[in-house]
Amino acid sequence: MVTNLESGGLQDRYVVIDELKHKQTVKELCVYLGISRSGYYAYLKRKNKHIDEDLKLKIRIIYEQRNKTVGYRRIQDELYRQYRLVVNHKKVLRLMQELGIQAIIRRKYVHRTSHEAAVSDGRIAENLLNRDFKADKPNLKWATDVTQYRVFDDKIYLSAIKDLWNNEIVGYHISRNNDNPLVLETFRKAFEKHKDVTGLIVHSDQGSQYTSHAYHDMLPQVGAQISMSRRGNCYDNASIESFFSHLKVEALYPYDIRSTDEAQRRIEEFIRFYNEDRAQRKLNKLTPVEYRNQLVS
Repeated sequence: MVTNLESGGLQDRYVVIDELKHKQTVKELCVYLGISRSGYYAYLKRKNKHIDEDLKLKIRIIYEQRNKTVGYRRIQDELYRQYRLVVNHKKVLRLMQELGIQAIIRRKYVHRTSHEAAVSDGRIAENLLNRDFKADKPNLKWATDVTQYRVFDDKIYLSAIKDLWNNEIVGYHISRNNDNPLVLETFRKAFEKHKDVTGLIVHSDQGSQYTSHAYHDMLPQVGAQISMSRRGNCYDNASIESFFSHLKVEALYPYDIRSTDEAQRRIEEFIRFYNEDRAQRKLNKLTPVEYRNQLVS
């Protein structure tokens, strides 16, 4: 009997206790199986240590995959998404602390509106959005803005449009120039993919591109309404500002970017990742594209 236990019988009995301890007490099971409680708890400690080490490895992989920008909540989501592991957020936090890792803190985004001074024709629209960033269907509310990224003495400008229903970036364009064609091309791309936008509210700040005649002529032609933030109030367009902040912290700031071509490549890669691979709690831990595909199916 002892030889059988030495050759693996003990391990089998420990597994049996694990499977039955929700029906009977550990003490009763140990007596029945002829093993000590101290032996079982020592096994349990070894088992939990092994599980924790495996979790630490997966946490480290996710942390590196996401360029060290994810905190314990997003790592918890990715553990389920990638490995179908349900892990308490407090445990994820504890294991991250044991690993000595934490998310890179996003820089507080400071909204700069140097282009607002160029407003000349005064075509300002009412704030129809009024900080209501929720939408119950696609193409009901879009938020748009332009941000810049500097590489040495060069700059590139990204114009992006976000659908507030599923947070998907539905159109974007990158240029060396912060001008009307940058914004108009962004919307041309978006309207190519989204044909029926009647009743759509498009929200922006009061930048010169958004007060231009070309912009105010274009949107009504497709049945869209123009909405604008109050002057100098970045919180009125917080949703798209948040996207720009995530983009810079996760795709640009961690890298030693040496050219605008490299910056553009990383921006384009991040937008694809954001739409297709970056799960969001607001979307029931789905990505924007997955959330949209659920509606279609």
